[in-house]
Amino acid sequence: MKKKKINADEAAQKLEQIKNEIAKSFIGQKQLVENALITLIAGGHLLVEGVPGLGKTLLVRALAKAIGGDSKRVQFTPDLMPADITGNIMLDPASGKFVTRKGPVFTNLFIADEINRAPAKTQSALFEAMQEFQVTLDGENHKLPSPFLVMATQNPFEHEGTYPLPDAQKDRFLMKVIAEYPDIEEEKIMVTTVLNENTGAELSIESVNTVFGTDDFTAIKELAASLHLDPLIIDYAVRITTATRETPAVETGAGPRGSLSLVRCARARALLQGRDFVLPDDVKAIATEVLAHRITLSAESELEGLSANRIIENIMSKIEAPKGISGNE
Repeated sequence: MKKKKINADEAAQKLEQIKNEIAKSFIGQKQLVENALITLIAGGHLLVEGVPGLGKTLLVRALAKAIGGDSKRVQFTPDLMPADITGNIMLDPASGKFVTRKGPVFTNLFIADEINRAPAKTQSALFEAMQEFQVTLDGENHKLPSPFLVMATQNPFEHEGTYPLPDAQKDRFLMKVIAEYPDIEEEKIMVTTVLNENTGAELSIESVNTVFGTDDFTAIKELAASLHLDPLIIDYAVRITTATRETPAVETGAGPRGSLSLVRCARARALLQGRDFVLPDDVKAIATEVLAHRITLSAESELEGLSANRIIENIMSKIEAPKGISGNE
């Protein structure tokens, strides 16, 4: 069977349709929607920090429906076991044979709600699936569906009974974003929509239409991976990342995965903009979300009230972006 081909203009139009479909149920927070799409196109995973009730689960469900995929959500708790995520091998009493029971991670978009409430062993089982895009059950490898994205959430305020993610595990997330409160107009629209002939208290995804199937989205991912990349863009991304290791305010800077992630996200953003080549602006637009969670501040910086976001912004302001880049090879 021949693989579907798609060009940058067609991909951008389809991605714009996806954003429009999501907007039917997930109101506002356009930057969060764009970052979720960038992460999915780049084949990575997303860490979202925000208080409960901002619609993070709704976003994932709407996105999954728009691309013809499915989604599953697991509330992470201190008693959650690895098998509750990945599945296990169990004896079927009727047949007397062992059968494979696949866990909820076998989906296109998996929501790990309040991931830092589960113990390290359970977190590690999920991170293995994120890294390998497969799960091993009784020595047999089971591939996860494509596309596959984990959106993990954590509450920035409630830390009692949590197991903070180690730096090595945070590094597995392509991006970390903050879910903000909607502005007043968006909140009025949301309240009106929910209460309009609806007895529930939540927005639904019934009005969201499927734009295309998961195979088509895989074609978009492959197109993003093939976009023209000027060597100067790679140099720019690496200079930004290495600067985090040379900043006195930072105890531990971003590793090489930071440079790779910058370029991967920049390619995805370029495609969202309808281009088949990457510009320095694509790198600038996503640098904070890609790098801030990969650095560890020094004790002095924390005492001074500096944030990782502010430090990345300062680094960006001091590094000159390359000029004269276009799509011409």
